[in-house]
Amino acid sequence: MITLSSLKKIFNTKDGQVTAVNNINLTINKGEIYGIIGYSGAGKSTLIRMLNMLERPSEGTVQVAGKNLSELSKKDLRLARQEISMIFQHFNLLWSRTVRENIAFPLEIAGVPKEKRKERVEELIKLVGLEGRGGSYPSQLSGGQKQRVGIARALANNPKVLLCDEATSALDPKTTDSILDLLVDINQKLGLTIVLITHEMHVIRKICHRVAVMENGSIVEEGPVLEVFRHPTQEMTKEFVKQVTEPEETKETIKHLLEETKTGKIVQLTFVGGDAEKPLISQLIRSFEVDINILQGKVSQTQNGPYGALFIHIDGEVSEVEKAINYIVGKQVNVEVISNV
Repeated sequence: MITLSSLKKIFNTKDGQVTAVNNINLTINKGEIYGIIGYSGAGKSTLIRMLNMLERPSEGTVQVAGKNLSELSKKDLRLARQEISMIFQHFNLLWSRTVRENIAFPLEIAGVPKEKRKERVEELIKLVGLEGRGGSYPSQLSGGQKQRVGIARALANNPKVLLCDEATSALDPKTTDSILDLLVDINQKLGLTIVLITHEMHVIRKICHRVAVMENGSIVEEGPVLEVFRHPTQEMTKEFVKQVTEPEETKETIKHLLEETKTGKIVQLTFVGGDAEKPLISQLIRSFEVDINILQGKVSQTQNGPYGALFIHIDGEVSEVEKAINYIVGKQVNVEVISNV
């Protein structure tokens, strides 16, 4: 659906040239939810804006649905953009228009007759869960409702691609989850290709099929979400994975135990897929002369299956602790002995 080839964007500033996006090569498949994650300044916003030519590349090509966007005339580009919609962090709604009027706006621009516009708007209001709010103005809506209006408006012209520019960053965690659930529902019902950028690994974990990690304008790691969680190779990726697997209170607990504990070992166990459901701890206690203290654990669902992380303190004779750790490794569970935090 989307192919980026040798994509580069250079900005000329008073301090010289700045390379915001550097030699990006990506293929995003039809119907998948693809995440691009990075900290502020990584280049992800510039990259997503090049997918619909809001930013023109300095070098390279952007192909969407078989069309090379950089080669299109202004007229053809306007037509192509009708198939590539976008939602934003701060909603970008028209404050003097009602929910219905906001959703209808792109249909007006496209010249859709009034009766068809009205019918389409009502379909979209139902799709995004805003029944009964069609006559409300944006100032009368919650943040989550405003984003639902933004999503409905983006879907008005039946696009093939939906771009999400930090679409949940302004929302609280509960509302964020409801918007992410809506995006998954839309993806499944409409077969829509969704590309989203974020700095939150929770967003990637919850809905994305694949993810690219950006740093300093380049993609440093890319792959299926579950594989990236299981085997992060870059330090940047490991930091993002820790957002999901290591809450701050876990770090504090482990740091305290490392200072106080004179025996045994603190280990992190990582379970993927069916491994997340194995009764490993009870097997360890029955098989070895060890005491086990569970510090923190969590199993999260990704689009590709469950991912679990468990922090435990294994105590006992040195030989028994080593046997227990080797036993875990033999069960195809990733084991990391933690010596510092």
